[in-house]
Amino acid sequence: MEAVNSASGSEPSESSAPGHPSAPADTLPGRGGNATAGYADAAGQDGSDESTLTVLLALGANAGIGLLKLVAGLLTGSGALLSEAAHSAGDSSTELLLLTALRRSDRPADRVHPFGYGKERYFWSLLAAVAIFISGAAFSIYQGVTTIFGGAQEPHDKLWINYPVLAIAFVLEGVSFRQAVGQAKGAAASGRRSVRSYLRDPDDPTVMSVVVEDSAALVGLVLAAAGVGLHQLTGSEFWDGLASLAIGALLVVAAFSLAHTNKGLLIGKQADVRMIRAVEARLEAQPEVLDLVDVLTMMTGVHRVLLCARLDFVDGTTADEIEAACVRIDAELRAEFPSLDEIFLQPVPRGDQRLRERVLNRYGRVLADEPDRAATADPAATATSERAGEADPAATADPAAASRSTPARPAQ
Repeated sequence: MEAVNSASGSEPSESSAPGHPSAPADTLPGRGGNATAGYADAAGQDGSDESTLTVLLALGANAGIGLLKLVAGLLTGSGALLSEAAHSAGDSSTELLLLTALRRSDRPADRVHPFGYGKERYFWSLLAAVAIFISGAAFSIYQGVTTIFGGAQEPHDKLWINYPVLAIAFVLEGVSFRQAVGQAKGAAASGRRSVRSYLRDPDDPTVMSVVVEDSAALVGLVLAAAGVGLHQLTGSEFWDGLASLAIGALLVVAAFSLAHTNKGLLIGKQADVRMIRAVEARLEAQPEVLDLVDVLTMMTGVHRVLLCARLDFVDGTTADEIEAACVRIDAELRAEFPSLDEIFLQPVPRGDQRLRERVLNRYGRVLADEPDRAATADPAATATSERAGEADPAATADPAAASRSTPARPAQ
């Protein structure tokens, strides 16, 4: 049978209800235990406004800090301060890209993009990671190399200018960092996750981007201060250049971390594994469902999850009953899991070996129970044996005699 539309019962389901998953996962777990333990669907908590505030605050801080660093770097000739100025310029361009991501990803679905524009947030966040690498890391490494191997000695009487600039920058970056971490804590708490788990595998890359940027900025300021201080103490620009190289390496790590996260989201990650387990339990608890054969989920954007479930319905269930069941199941799932944006329910036989092999290859295990092969392999033989039992009541009354007269079936 074709996939049943859970809304009309005749075509594949394509209905919209904004929501979002707690976090994607890489593997589908085994069943058992409390399906909803440790999971809370936080789709109803819209964090778009808070994300915009976080990005705007980071943009203002980086723009002001970058200007101060540039002036101080030009006055003192410090390679570390010039690298930090490039770092702030890269962060500012990153925030502009993140604002673009927030605006464009909220557009509604249309005929060209029926699943919406949610993944645009991942695309622009990926470009933000590239911007960090190009404008920040590359310039910092270049500045470090030229300072160590070709930089002219600068007078030390101006180096004191760097310290108040670095102190002001640290305070402003700290304010931005606190806002970003506060939002990350709220998002992690709503999904009943730790902050570390949320930042390692987020559903909103803009929050992670700001946290990573500000963390790198705070560490970079410490490195710049150390480089300037050692330069002033020793009179050698080697330390200033070394600080620039360290800042460049730090930005490379930050850029690749953000790029890796957004790459996984762009390719298509499944929803939070706890949510999948809970959906499994709800589907198998339906009276019309004999077994869950396959389940697929994909994050189509922040607050949006696509669900496809292949179900083996109880034998004898009519087409009208299957359609009515799909409509009811769709409504129940949306009520419990607002993050489900699109739901597809497809009736399939659990004995389909090709489908079972695909599920096994994907998850490393088969979701559906093994069907009764004796019944599915030869229905006519089963019917004949039943008629024979009716014709010979003694055989059914004496199971031992029946077992002696019937050869044993090889173990499957």
